Amino acid sequence: MDVERRHAEVQLPEGSWWDWDVISWNAGQLRLAAGHDLTYHHGLELVFDDPVFVSCPSSFRDPTFRTPSSDELLQVTRQLGGELPVVVAFEADAGGQEPVSCLIAAERLEIVQETVLRYWREDAAPGQRFAPWARSPGQ
Repeated sequence: MDVERRHAEVQLPEGSWWDWDVISWNAGQLRLAAGHDLTYHHGLELVFDDPVFVSCPSSFRDPTFRTPSSDELLQVTRQLGGELPVVVAFEADAGGQEPVSCLIAAERLEIVQETVLRYWREDAAPGQRFAPWARSPGQ
């Protein structure tokens, strides 16, 4: 199978995924969060395990995911010394006059759809997840 077919466009579940930001990033994982308004919660995460190439702003809007071009795949392969299972490409509004091209290469991608609260709430439903920085007052 050729490289271009293995790196298809990301298909997001139905929803309003206009507003995006990097919710966490360390050597083992990059998490992009999305929703219609990130003030109180987000409802979608793209979780990249073992990200080795990341070129995207920390926050952006209205991304258009697409299949990576041959040149982008070649760039990643040359810089990393080999192919990776996941290469995601998209254009997004980062606040400038023109969209920014973004590229992420990783070992694995998981799409998680659930409500994640971005602030502490006493009345949160059992099992609801909080963003990493949303801790109870006693923690």
